[in-house]
Amino acid sequence: MSQVLSKSPKHCAEKQSFTIDKSYKKLFFGFSSFFTIVLAFIFLIWLTLHPSKPRFSLTQADIYQFNLTRPSLLNSSIQLTLLSQNPNKRVGIYYDELQAYASYKGQQITVDTYIPPFYQGHEETNLLTAFLQGDALPVAPSFGYEVGRDQSAGRMVLSLKVIGKLRWKVGTWVSGRYRFNVNCVSVMAFGPNAAPISPFIGSSRGTQCSTDV
Repeated sequence: MSQVLSKSPKHCAEKQSFTIDKSYKKLFFGFSSFFTIVLAFIFLIWLTLHPSKPRFSLTQADIYQFNLTRPSLLNSSIQLTLLSQNPNKRVGIYYDELQAYASYKGQQITVDTYIPPFYQGHEETNLLTAFLQGDALPVAPSFGYEVGRDQSAGRMVLSLKVIGKLRWKVGTWVSGRYRFNVNCVSVMAFGPNAAPISPFIGSSRGTQCSTDV
């Protein structure tokens, strides 16, 4: 007489559920290991190459207009030329969403001027030019006094700024976007003879700029 062993439906369901859970765990650990390896590889490349931030210097800045039409409204026009350098031997740089403007005594004196995006190869340099302009920009009531004081001192200090985003390129891999800021402090001759109605007021050359990424 043979003995027949049977399993209850509840026991079969539990065994099947355990098998499925085990398969999901293996799949999860497999994907986790794969992504960990990929991230570690990218991080290793980053550490090996260690890209340096780009360098900027002010080649020339010319002021063609800088006058108050009313006590608190300013008209300005400045021609800006910058030298951009990529110091990296193995990393290229994409520059996106570039804008330039000028400020004086902490006040923005031109509107944001768009600079076309570009790619900079390994150890490559590029000249960037922009014409910065402001028409009837509102300024603080003390602005005219500050300008007169600098004119008496014979010089004025402008901050010429570039903001934007960059992407690092290593081989075919391109990073996400990183915001960067460039600040060039320019000291210009601005004596009593440089009248605000003059077609050419001041010029500055050869200033190193600071860059934050």
